[in-house]
Amino acid sequence: MGRRAGAVVLAAVAGMAVAVQSRINGELGVRLGDGLAAAVISFGVGLLLLVVLLPATRAGRRGLSALRAALGTGALRPWQCLGGACGALLVFTQGATVGTLGVAVFTVAVVAGQSGSSLAVDRAGIGPGGRQPLTGARLTGAALTVVAVLLAVGGRGLEPASLALTVLPLIAGVAVAWQQAVNGWVRVVTRSTLTATGVNFAVGTSVLLVAFAVSVAVRGAPSGGLPTEPWLYLGGPVGVLFIAVAATVVRLVGVLVLGLATIAGQVIGAVLLDVLLPTAASHPGPRTVLGALLTLVAVGVATLGGRFRPLSGRRRP
Repeated sequence: MGRRAGAVVLAAVAGMAVAVQSRINGELGVRLGDGLAAAVISFGVGLLLLVVLLPATRAGRRGLSALRAALGTGALRPWQCLGGACGALLVFTQGATVGTLGVAVFTVAVVAGQSGSSLAVDRAGIGPGGRQPLTGARLTGAALTVVAVLLAVGGRGLEPASLALTVLPLIAGVAVAWQQAVNGWVRVVTRSTLTATGVNFAVGTSVLLVAFAVSVAVRGAPSGGLPTEPWLYLGGPVGVLFIAVAATVVRLVGVLVLGLATIAGQVIGAVLLDVLLPTAASHPGPRTVLGALLTLVAVGVATLGGRFRPLSGRRRP
């Protein structure tokens, strides 16, 4: 019981680290004047770290060999290695929107999208866990997260153009569910969390570099310059650490408890950041705090879905 409780706390702390990553990449995007450039730097630094770790560890070398073999035999399909593209979208939205929306509203929007998308991903059986039935609790949780994001952004006094930015983290949240599913397959087939993380960062960095090259050709170079503060380059390593912690904790608490703990930590961390270390954009009022709390309630309701009968009316075995 003590190990389980410790694992839940560790998962929640990892979720809070994601909120910190959002603040880092958001500030980097503001300094550079380009959210896409901030995403390239964040993913690139994470990839450099993994390029060092993968060949330097036995698990990394074995995972790379297993990856090549699985792609050659068809045990792993190429499209199952594209989860990093969704991660690239998430990191881009951090750099492009957090400076305007604040970490709290950004996080609530991501969780709302992720909750709804998870229903479809589970139902389709895209992840290694197979098909998961739809239940009233899961649908209720997804609906509550939509209400939460509307509550959080309401009354913020945002301009219509800024309010429309919440669509980006919503879409990113939708993509995150698919990313977790396919990255899970890479981890299962290679038996290496480090390898799955490396594939994620390699694909994400490649996508971002192509997008950034097109952006520079069309719009020109970013208007800002590279900041000198070292902490603004830690977004990528934070992402690597989060995935490593999640892979370790899931064996002790299971996927549902892991998801609940990390999202709870993410939402709480986002609100604390906006309250304790406010920026020009982060001024959470009572509606934002209530929206964050409602998100926690919604995630809790959704995780109870496995205890209820599927909506098809058939009894679960």
